[in-house]
Amino acid sequence: MAKEVTKRAENYSQWYSDLVVKADLAEQSAVRGCMVIKPYGYAIWEKMQGVLDGMFKETGAKNAYFPLFIPKSFFSREAEHVAGFAKECAVVTHHRLMNNPDGPGIVVDPEARLEEELIVRPTSETIIWSTYKNWIKSWRDLPVLCNQWCNVVRWEMRTRPFLRTTEFLWQEGHTAHATAEEAEEKAWEMVNVYAKFARECMSLPVIVGHKSPNERFAGALDTLTIEAMMQDGKALQSGTSHFLGQNFAKSFDVKFADSEGNLQYVWATSWGVSTRLMGALIMAHGDDCGLVLPPALAPIQVVMVPIYKTPEERSAIIEKMEEVKKGLLAGGHSVEIDDRDTLRPGFKFAEWELKGVPVRLAIGPRDLEGGTVEVHRRDTMEKQTVPLESLVGAIGSLLDDIQRNIYAKALAFRDSNVEKCDDWEEFKEKIGTGKFLLCHWDGTAETEQKIKDETKATIRCIPVDSYVCEEEGRDIYSGKPSPRRVVFGIAY
Repeated sequence: MAKEVTKRAENYSQWYSDLVVKADLAEQSAVRGCMVIKPYGYAIWEKMQGVLDGMFKETGAKNAYFPLFIPKSFFSREAEHVAGFAKECAVVTHHRLMNNPDGPGIVVDPEARLEEELIVRPTSETIIWSTYKNWIKSWRDLPVLCNQWCNVVRWEMRTRPFLRTTEFLWQEGHTAHATAEEAEEKAWEMVNVYAKFARECMSLPVIVGHKSPNERFAGALDTLTIEAMMQDGKALQSGTSHFLGQNFAKSFDVKFADSEGNLQYVWATSWGVSTRLMGALIMAHGDDCGLVLPPALAPIQVVMVPIYKTPEERSAIIEKMEEVKKGLLAGGHSVEIDDRDTLRPGFKFAEWELKGVPVRLAIGPRDLEGGTVEVHRRDTMEKQTVPLESLVGAIGSLLDDIQRNIYAKALAFRDSNVEKCDDWEEFKEKIGTGKFLLCHWDGTAETEQKIKDETKATIRCIPVDSYVCEEEGRDIYSGKPSPRRVVFGIAY
């Protein structure tokens, strides 16, 4: 039997957990709060990496790698930064184990305490800026545009695979510039790279905007974000880009001689996305049958299932499928033939639907005789019969249509669940029903915090696209004057 998945309407949270495990994306590990990303899940992440890495390099970024361990004293140099991560830090205090002198087992050697404790990186600004001090001496050394693909550790108490785990994979870009204008321009460039990737590859409609001061990255002067709506109406912060000003340059004394010989502090940005994007892919597009993967990120774009009764039929059909596969591969599509002879076709159909493969081809004896193939598209579950001679071109057009359709469906869902709201009682009633509410805000952290305390809603962003919010009004909570609306939502 196919692996059954909880229906979204019954229990959305359980549906998500079911999909992560039953679609072979990930599973819980022996380490609390950490997950094992399985080959199929990692193949999707590799596709994301590949596309994003190319986009980063087009902006001039180059990949590097910095240490996993960060001296504790580095964190103390940027007060706001350390305050933002202090509760999530894993700390290495000793470097050796020994046999337990009081009984069986292994214990930490008390004589092997580190002279300085090390933080397992929750993010790398401090170790990178201590390094940049050695790299940057003159304006000729700028800009520095580095990115690294790595893991980070943030000690989470409540975890969910991909969305929030103690250890996760990500990329983090860190750039150094001669002027504030250059740094701000880079921060905007990178958030727009993320938005383009989300919209065009993930088929994920996102809102680009500024984070409010309460929601900014610790140590940043401005945080830009892409915010997405999941199918339960909750928000998922899907990528951020930070204008760090000169905070880290001053903390680590990173100066450069400008063209006139004057010493100046460097201006900085950082930007990142993580395996949280995997969670977004599941929750934004999945249905009650399983994953729905956009073709741009599907490890297998086309799966072929033979239908036969005799060994002779199987042999002839597989031979034809190998021929079709060569044509599809030459057309740039990823293809797999499911030739397992211990499973029925119906089981295979359900399994590949669960895994979200965009297109399924089925060939039986009659198809072979008639020179046709049954084509099934995962996004709409529709079938059609296509002549084998025109299949390669038809598949290319179909995959493009699926990519567009998945985006259009997600956009229509989001837009149908975004409303303007000007009444506090109405706000309290609607915010928990799965909506983004466009409301006036007086710009104060105090009001934002009170709204969060009473409703769990936060300002997801001060939008710069997607919705026109520049209009005079009064704060939804305090009633004070407000020049614009912002996006409120309840977030993961």
